Amino acid sequence: MIKRLGRHPWVLAGVGSALAGYLKLVYYTNRFNVDPEGIHDETEKELPVIVAMWHGQHFMVPFAKPRHWPAKVMISRSADGEVNAIAASKFGLGLIRASGGRNARQIKKRGGMRGFIEAVRALKDGYSIAMTADVPKGPSRKAGEGIVQLAKHSGRPILPVAVATSRSIELNSWDKASVNLPFGRGSIAVGDLIWVPSDAEEDALETYRREVEGELNAVTRRAYELVGRSDG
Repeated sequence: MIKRLGRHPWVLAGVGSALAGYLKLVYYTNRFNVDPEGIHDETEKELPVIVAMWHGQHFMVPFAKPRHWPAKVMISRSADGEVNAIAASKFGLGLIRASGGRNARQIKKRGGMRGFIEAVRALKDGYSIAMTADVPKGPSRKAGEGIVQLAKHSGRPILPVAVATSRSIELNSWDKASVNLPFGRGSIAVGDLIWVPSDAEEDALETYRREVEGELNAVTRRAYELVGRSDG
């Protein structure tokens, strides 16, 4: 009964709204800087982009983009995903309800193919797409091929992004989730654009997948270093 109550739409809506309010509190009570300086102006020339982030480090990423950039975020159809989706909608983000998987069965169950097609269409319509590069439920911080395939088929570049705060609570979850806290310092670290050619073969796709993984790990380390902490 308690489990069913926790999945009730009203409960999820309340939790999602509370999460959005809390994240706004965190953002406005931390002194954020962006690294490298001027990266938003440079990136704007290449819009739309595919924003890559790690699971567990994603909560503050909506604040990493200028408000005038149209964007949609890919979020799973799970109960946790519903809470995140409600919070994301409060920030003016469009939603694509899907997630990837490690095999065909997982991809089908999670709506991965439908989400992929919807993401390609959104990019063609000028929306940037934000999505986690690693696949639920792990291993964490290991990029899947889905984000590379999206870049290949859409012709749009991948932009690695990480956000960190000087104060946070680290959870013992599969994705090493970090709950950011208010009243400190924050950083938004942005990596180099990664372009995937439309004719990239399987071996090349693996190379780009590793590049995404390496760049995301690098910007995550940098985000934490900028607030005086070690990664996670």
